[in-house]
Amino acid sequence: MFIIKLGGSVITDKSKQEFFRQNIMDNLSKEIKKADKDIILVHGAGSFGHILAKKYELNEGFKYDKQIEGFSVTHAMVQKLNVLVLSSLHNHRVPAVSIAPHSILRLDDHILDVINYKIFKEYLDKSFTPVTFGDVVLDKKLGFSICSGDLLVKVLAEYFKPEKIIFVLDEDGLYTSNPKIDKNAEFIDSTTADKLKKLITSLDKHADVTQGMKGKIDTISEIAKLNIDTILLNGNKHERLYKALIGENIKGTIVHRDKR
Repeated sequence: MFIIKLGGSVITDKSKQEFFRQNIMDNLSKEIKKADKDIILVHGAGSFGHILAKKYELNEGFKYDKQIEGFSVTHAMVQKLNVLVLSSLHNHRVPAVSIAPHSILRLDDHILDVINYKIFKEYLDKSFTPVTFGDVVLDKKLGFSICSGDLLVKVLAEYFKPEKIIFVLDEDGLYTSNPKIDKNAEFIDSTTADKLKKLITSLDKHADVTQGMKGKIDTISEIAKLNIDTILLNGNKHERLYKALIGENIKGTIVHRDKR
């Protein structure tokens, strides 16, 4: 079984409200179907969620009444993106079912408090493809906050112990610095969790309340401790996801499991 995270920067344009990259998502759906693997799919909120979440300061918890409206509107927007993702998967005959985080988990000061893993397992056992996503959720201490797609990947990895985790990005993988602004950025094809912590890595310059690449690296470092390899690859490149799923070599970054 694999856990795949489709980054918001791949399936949306994070600088433009409600900009869905239909062609990219359709290509990824086609590759998922072709690989024919058991998968839990997680997608980011991209421009459907991050812009509103930042506007209403939803990750800071409940502070003023206007945030209640902001919470409901933001959830509706990420649910809208989720419907677009599901429609693409269905059009390519992937039996995807949506599992909205706000209805199956609760955080406590941004840390997982409770989650219903059983629903994921039951759908997998029946050969469905569970699809979940970054969402606004209730928070025991803060009232509410944001459950990022990366946090979902981490907690699902802890429970299900997948064969591999695959992060689908808008870059080939990790670099020594941000390749979008540094022409001298060097590509990293293989690394370990320990080395990862020491790297100067890309920080997303767009509105991203989940702290972009920094949060992702922290997540991947935690996954490595679970004895699971992580692959980071470019979702804009044809068949890279498919080849990674069937075990072929691709251009991407492999973060090796912690073998200690």
